[in-house]
Amino acid sequence: MTRLTLVHLSDLHFGRHVDLEQITALDRFIGELAPDAVLISGDLSQRARHGEFQRALAFVERARQTAPVLVVPGNHDTEWWKTPFGLLGSEVKHRKYRRYFPELSPVLEIPGAVVVGTVSSHGLAWGSVSWNPRDLTVKGHLPRSEAERARERFQAVPNGPARVVVIHHNVLRGQISQRMGLAHPTRAARWLADSGADLVLCGHDHQESVGQIDGRVVVAAASTHTSLTRGKRPSAFNLITIEPDRVVVQHQRWDRGAGRFHPGDEARFARPVQTR
Repeated sequence: MTRLTLVHLSDLHFGRHVDLEQITALDRFIGELAPDAVLISGDLSQRARHGEFQRALAFVERARQTAPVLVVPGNHDTEWWKTPFGLLGSEVKHRKYRRYFPELSPVLEIPGAVVVGTVSSHGLAWGSVSWNPRDLTVKGHLPRSEAERARERFQAVPNGPARVVVIHHNVLRGQISQRMGLAHPTRAARWLADSGADLVLCGHDHQESVGQIDGRVVVAAASTHTSLTRGKRPSAFNLITIEPDRVVVQHQRWDRGAGRFHPGDEARFARPVQTR
């Protein structure tokens, strides 16, 4: 592996809040950049409606003309009200989403990387319940089975390729919101670190950020492409460069006056030596 470029988007929210000017700019940017993959960490829709998913699918199909695309569902893509606490089975809540994006937990293998998508969006579910009523239907959780599936997939990968997990809910605390996206966040972070991932990509909090788990697993969150950003900040997505010895995460910030994205903050991390 020499150099890998990933575009990481999240929280497009096709529906009433989507910023179509940004979507047009993203279409153009992806085509110009020609990344090795486009990774979307959930909330493609606003209310899990057919029209919203159809518009999201059109966006994804255009991106696929340039690069492979991996998508996971977010809490807005999950019709949890049809089966609260899984009373009518867990399949119902993602049935509409899967009509347009059949794989809930897709895996993407490209030269230089293995990307594992995971499901953290379960709606009103026992694993996501917390003491804060604001979290009902919003907070997610990472089932152990999802973390184990990622670990098993990464264990089958020889040393060298980057190991990437894509999950919807923010793994680290939001800087402005001060909220965790996942129930049992310490446990989830430990499972993600134990999976062997080099990089975890997420969204949900509507604020871009970058940090680490245990000083070795890079965690990058992308913002939203709506007006609903934290602190009314400009929207941002992540442009990620992976080289044999480092991971670079650069926030690409929306400039409404110019009608395009511009390079913003950049964070660099050393890649640890992989062992199996």
